[in-house]
Amino acid sequence: MRADGFTWGYERLIMRVIGEDTVCYRIPADVVRPLLARPDVLAFVARSIVSRPPPIAPPPADPGQRRVAALIRRPPLLCPGDVPIRAAAQQMTAAGVSAVLVRHGATIGIVTDRDLRSRVIAAGRSPDEPVSAVMTEPAYTVSADRLGGDVLLDMLERNIHHIPVLSPAGEVLGVVDDGDLVAAEGRMPLLLRRAIGLAQTQADLAAAAAGLNPALVALRDAQVPAEQVAAVRSVVLDALIRRLAELAVRDAGPAPASFTWFALGSLARREAVPSSDVDSALAWAGDDEVAGYGRRLAGAVNDGLRACGLPPDAQGANAANPLFARSLTSWQTLERSLSEDPTQDQALIMASLITDGRPVFSTGPPPGGGLWQMSPDHPDLRRLLAQFALSFRPPTGFWREFVVEHSGERRGQLDLKHGGLIPIVDLARWAGMGAGVTSGSTMDRLRAAEAAGTLAGPEARTLMEAFGFISSLRLDHQVEQLRRGEPPDDFIDPKTLNPLARSYLREAFRAVASVQAGLAAELSLGVRWG
Repeated sequence: MRADGFTWGYERLIMRVIGEDTVCYRIPADVVRPLLARPDVLAFVARSIVSRPPPIAPPPADPGQRRVAALIRRPPLLCPGDVPIRAAAQQMTAAGVSAVLVRHGATIGIVTDRDLRSRVIAAGRSPDEPVSAVMTEPAYTVSADRLGGDVLLDMLERNIHHIPVLSPAGEVLGVVDDGDLVAAEGRMPLLLRRAIGLAQTQADLAAAAAGLNPALVALRDAQVPAEQVAAVRSVVLDALIRRLAELAVRDAGPAPASFTWFALGSLARREAVPSSDVDSALAWAGDDEVAGYGRRLAGAVNDGLRACGLPPDAQGANAANPLFARSLTSWQTLERSLSEDPTQDQALIMASLITDGRPVFSTGPPPGGGLWQMSPDHPDLRRLLAQFALSFRPPTGFWREFVVEHSGERRGQLDLKHGGLIPIVDLARWAGMGAGVTSGSTMDRLRAAEAAGTLAGPEARTLMEAFGFISSLRLDHQVEQLRRGEPPDDFIDPKTLNPLARSYLREAFRAVASVQAGLAAELSLGVRWG
């Protein structure tokens, strides 16, 4: 048993009555821990627990889990900014590369094959012009220690296909492209992203969005981690919302003020899965006289989301609801009100939603700091989020059995979202805020909380392990539903899980409940808020 009380359930499994001759091996922790630190071993264990059959042959190394420096295939091609476009293209052809880096003073630009087509040939430029005239400057760069999967998300979000990699000293090591980062399955989100960017109508976007769930299934079949699959889905949804908003502005005419569309909830945390609806908010500069334009914008975007099979939040947390569409002044007034009186109606829900808020589209400069402007160490805010973190409890009873639905169509089933994930999300939001992290994924918040000491190391690691396991279980459940043509949901029958998965899930629930109990005790005593 681990020191923090979060077990893998092996001891109880050994003590159970086994129906056939079995040999059990107890491996010392100091032998197992180094192995579990390896992504390939950890992935194998996770797949085994959630009943995913292991591959017959070892899969090739996942580029998403490797440092991006290890994915560079050749040295970078560089040229001065005054070199003619023709000469730069000839160098690219000779070197067999699809991008050239351009030294331009203290910065680095980049020219790709696509730039040569769109900015030179299609634009009718002379190939004798300097290459600096058609470069993108400064080029977006990443450090050598970034993971390939994270860099792929950067590509999706920025709609680019080449990224220079820098050493710790700032030297260019090379350029990675989307082919270096993904297998065939991984290209599907990139193609979706491009189709979304080219869409001219809601019908075009609906056709592109139809490929989103098949892309997700392919990524999961390729053993891409659940956290990364959800992040990819979220980035593609960001692009879809931006394009819907751009089309809405095109049809409605120039905005009378600066409007910003915010993602809320799981999309804001980049944890969206097929069952997730789309939570949103709208903010604008100026007074409420421009609210009519905002209502039209929100209505058009939400109609487009429905046409794409992505319903806005059914509980009203969307930008078409006046409660979530306000001027910046009104949002700031609401913020002060929630902090001063956390007992008012829906205060906890509103605080949690707007704390997550992340800007996705803006007709002008988005407001700095998101919807919530208050200092992260504000004691009233932290107390408010701590109270909310105790709202949902994991479904485990006194005798360590699951508490399932007892009637209706969900009889005998567990709610993985409200019983397992939301308690961790809420704890991470509270602890992350104490660490000064006002946005980000649940995992990012927990890592920051561990580093800052707002969560003890064992507690933070326990929550991260539980969140990763439950997220993986939930995603695999929804992938199987998509295969069967069923609408995805968050309910599973624990009897369908293998014994190890049931044991681990039970321990995960109880570990989360233990962290909640500690927070409740501290909250009652005023610890961490004094």
